[in-house]
Amino acid sequence: MDLGLRGRVAVVTGGSSGIGLATARVLLEEGMAVAICARNPQRLEQARQALSACGDVLAYPCDILDTAAVAGLLAAVSDWQGRCDLLVNNAGQGRVSTFADTTDAAWEEELKLKFFSQINTTRAFAPMLAGSGQGAIVAVNSLLAYQPEAHMVCTSAARAGVQNLLKSLAGEFAPAIRVNSVVVGLIESGQWERRFQAREDRALSHEQWLADLAHSKKIPLGRLGLPQEVARAIAFLGSPAASFVTGTQIEVSGGLSRHI
Repeated sequence: MDLGLRGRVAVVTGGSSGIGLATARVLLEEGMAVAICARNPQRLEQARQALSACGDVLAYPCDILDTAAVAGLLAAVSDWQGRCDLLVNNAGQGRVSTFADTTDAAWEEELKLKFFSQINTTRAFAPMLAGSGQGAIVAVNSLLAYQPEAHMVCTSAARAGVQNLLKSLAGEFAPAIRVNSVVVGLIESGQWERRFQAREDRALSHEQWLADLAHSKKIPLGRLGLPQEVARAIAFLGSPAASFVTGTQIEVSGGLSRHI
């Protein structure tokens, strides 16, 4: 199916690794020009080099919690393509902590990260998206928004709040901009690779370790998801093929959810 993305422009935050990098690649393969941003200039340049064979890529170092830096990203995209049709807000990793051991400073840091990684970029790019004619925002959120975990209480609460924010934005921005999200479960990433390297049973292969992890987490499909599997859902939601879809989410979790 042709998603109708060819010739359009996307901005992907957190685009130097994981879901962000995979999303940039999928969107480039669909014919979009893609701007990626991340905080680490070296990793960002490595990502740009890896993606450059796929299409037109702009890499811009940016801390999306810094409004001046986001304004710079907006200016760079404006100079580069003069438009933005899709904004992919790809927020950061989760915080492992219970209520008892989460400090006030940790609460403030986590809530600021999860909310303002959405707010700052959305506020900056909304006028350009509204002028697109088919503007869309897709946020990367977590299953924790609906299914909290006691050992990730702070992140779970923040994720739920973000999901509520996105629902509000979908109503406020309609019909000019569609706002949706992907809600992900356990996806292969750098954090799981680091946990594998720190495993107690050194005899376990990477494949077996992941299989055991999926079994222990009771994932019905029996494995962790791949970043590109999330990226394909993002591409659909951000495309004209989903032109009557707003204010909702696609769950990419291998069947892990228990809520209805």
